[in-house]
Amino acid sequence: MLPWKRLLRPVTALLLTAAVAVVPAATGAHAAEASSSGWNDYSCKPSAAHPRPVVLVHGTLGNKVDNWLGLAPYLTKRGYCVFSLDYGQLPGVPFFYGLGPIDKSAEQLDAFVDKVLAATGAAEADLVGHSQGGMMPRYYLKFLGGAAEVKALVGIAPDNHGTNLSGLTNLLPYFPGAEDLISAATPGLADQIVGSAFLTKLNAGGDTVPGVKYTVIATKYDEVVTPYRSQFLDGADVRNVLLQDLCPVDLSEHLAIGLLDRIAFHEVANALDPAKATRTTCASVFS
Repeated sequence: MLPWKRLLRPVTALLLTAAVAVVPAATGAHAAEASSSGWNDYSCKPSAAHPRPVVLVHGTLGNKVDNWLGLAPYLTKRGYCVFSLDYGQLPGVPFFYGLGPIDKSAEQLDAFVDKVLAATGAAEADLVGHSQGGMMPRYYLKFLGGAAEVKALVGIAPDNHGTNLSGLTNLLPYFPGAEDLISAATPGLADQIVGSAFLTKLNAGGDTVPGVKYTVIATKYDEVVTPYRSQFLDGADVRNVLLQDLCPVDLSEHLAIGLLDRIAFHEVANALDPAKATRTTCASVFS
């Protein structure tokens, strides 16, 4: 039998691989593209049509550029002031973020929203997050005063009630020390496992807080946040959307729904401006 330490390595690697969108590391060219397109432009002033800036919150192992190369331009072209942040950095790990303790990541989001509101002069912002980025803001809303600064939260494939990674986390008890290793090395991953202390605190007393409108956009082909219905929220001002109810032939899984799915993007736009929402169908890919 292999030593325990050798067995832990593949388990940890599988969790890291399955839990996140591993996309190309951000480069100077990507950052320049973001700035020149009006994304993360701190001189942007919200219009009467779109009075709230939009803050994009990346997923685990994502960053403020690569996670949003599809959605950020989509929204800026529609007249939104769009901003994104990096959070959850670990020492010595560049580009791949969202691995730190999620309560501390929520504090980073809190500070960033304050910065965006000060720059734009807006009273409130809207948040759009992918995966962990759709769940983590709920801590900011619930415990850090974010409900006074945020009008809407849109979660794209968010792990609101944790994930068992298609049953993979059920193997952890058979590998003594594995869960402790993951918690110590990558607490942001451990916080997302079903039944974690973080998720227990987050969801105690209800999923939502008054004054915020919630939208969850999920895909039944999600292989990371499983079961996919665990993404949905209960509470007032909640709209849970299954992508395949809008377009049955949409095969997007966990990564594609956040990175490039224009049907999901159309539904994000509807959530940000419900008064001008239009029906989302398979044809929305051309919108």
